[in-house]
Amino acid sequence: MAAIIQTEKLTKSYGSHRGIVEVDLEVQQGEVFGFLGPNGAGKTTTIRVLLDLIRPTSGKALVFGIDSTVDAVAIHRRVGYLPGEFSLYDKLTGGETLEYFANLRGGLDRTYQASLIERFDLDPSRKFKEYSKGNKQKVGLIAALQHKPDLLVLDEPTSGLDPLVQQTFFAVLREAVAGGRTVFFSSHVLSEAEKACDRVAIIRDGRIVMVDRVDALRDLAAHQVELRFSGPVPAAEFEKIAGVSNVQAEDHVLRMHVTGPIAPVVKAAAQYDLADFVSREPSLEETFLAQYGKPAEEVASHDR
Repeated sequence: MAAIIQTEKLTKSYGSHRGIVEVDLEVQQGEVFGFLGPNGAGKTTTIRVLLDLIRPTSGKALVFGIDSTVDAVAIHRRVGYLPGEFSLYDKLTGGETLEYFANLRGGLDRTYQASLIERFDLDPSRKFKEYSKGNKQKVGLIAALQHKPDLLVLDEPTSGLDPLVQQTFFAVLREAVAGGRTVFFSSHVLSEAEKACDRVAIIRDGRIVMVDRVDALRDLAAHQVELRFSGPVPAAEFEKIAGVSNVQAEDHVLRMHVTGPIAPVVKAAAQYDLADFVSREPSLEETFLAQYGKPAEEVASHDR
């Protein structure tokens, strides 16, 4: 299987600020590759270097076997790109925006374009400035998808999309891959990667810390569990359970992190007068903060 994206010690520095450091990646043809990490980890910087929107300080990036700094135009012809912050001409309608990109590209399948507009439930007659965040995101996604590119590069593609539209988006991705195309998308949400990706790379503080199949993500994820009781409950009973950590007690409420099977927690809670049970999967950023104990303000200070 051919490698669509290859990087070798790819590094980008912003003077005294950290960008990315010696990033090594290889994305194979026909796979959905998730690029995951907390906000400010270096996801967007990596994508911009891949597309030659910014130049690397050192190292190399190849897309379709082409050095990104040598012939970016040849790369762009075969790529559909959604930037992390999608903003265009406010006075154009959504339909006119899509036409603008279609005419730039040429050779568009109009039937496929129309089917995307229908599936994403976009009103193309409204001006871009009138759209909500979610509808602007739909325009960006359709613009990236409509010419059936060999490679989709999507930076936080589900941002602003409601759950139903997210389902449509992931269905369209599966169809693209079935047609032999490749997808590279960034996210900070573990559940998105589990839903869509074959493999993932995790980046933290500009460095790759893990590249593996998506099944390995389950070893990182911890559920945040909140138990509400009608009376007092000893927190120590739950602290003894394997996989339970960070137990916090407040009045008749227990909060904790649970990795692995949740059944032992449910069994322990059932011995008391349980009023409510809530379990939430954390974002990747929260998982990293819990795992590495890094203050949130330190992550935010590097956000770029």
